[in-house]
Amino acid sequence: MATAFAHYPDIPLPDNIGLLVSRREGGRSVGPYSSFNVADHVGDDPARVTENRALLLDEMAGAEQIQWLTQTHSSQMIAAGQAQSPNADACYSEQPGLACAVMTADCLPVLLWRKDGSAVAAVHAGWRGLAHGILSDNFPSLQSLGSQGSPWQAYIGPAISQTHFEIGVEVLETFFEVAATPELLDATAKASEPSKLNPLKYHLDLAAIARAQLLHLGVTEVFGGNECSFEEAEHYFSYRRASKAGDPRCGRMVSLIWRKQA
Repeated sequence: MATAFAHYPDIPLPDNIGLLVSRREGGRSVGPYSSFNVADHVGDDPARVTENRALLLDEMAGAEQIQWLTQTHSSQMIAAGQAQSPNADACYSEQPGLACAVMTADCLPVLLWRKDGSAVAAVHAGWRGLAHGILSDNFPSLQSLGSQGSPWQAYIGPAISQTHFEIGVEVLETFFEVAATPELLDATAKASEPSKLNPLKYHLDLAAIARAQLLHLGVTEVFGGNECSFEEAEHYFSYRRASKAGDPRCGRMVSLIWRKQA
């Protein structure tokens, strides 16, 4: 039986692939970080974060190490297994037992795997990352990994939904500027709705943008994208929800994918 913090999405996976999304219940953190916060950069007690990370690794069958990242909303991707927390917003691995991980509290976590289980990757895709190529620029490198004839599949984890993600017109213009095809332009238009309350503001569906980008890259099987970190306060941290409540301090979830050790 899974522990309180461990959410295993009901999606088809190769037998040798593990995929887990953490939830906020069942951890050691207190206050605004209650209770399963895994981020060591948000002001939480480091000892409690360390305990939570140890609980997490104990939960992950077939994994012996987690590649944590120092995320900066960049488009940088690295090979997992380097320094413990390098500056990057995506990582990949072919090595069994080495988990790729990205932390979020409203941004999109995108997990990818070869259908035959020969390679995995994790991507932190906020609006800046999506607009500046975190998926599109790095996907050619992923194509060299694992079994060349096996297609990539993807899962989009919990993130802020369109209803609660309001942006300025300048952000929306950025997405239109980088849309490389008529299909991506159309997807961007469909993923944005004018705010009914605030002029020159829009509500953007980040999951729909990511799904369109993945489809353009040839990833035709994309799961998830239907859980809202803002609305599901019991399960997920949300930076925007915390900020609207007057205290931007909050923890982070982590989305992980790994090739299991035999």
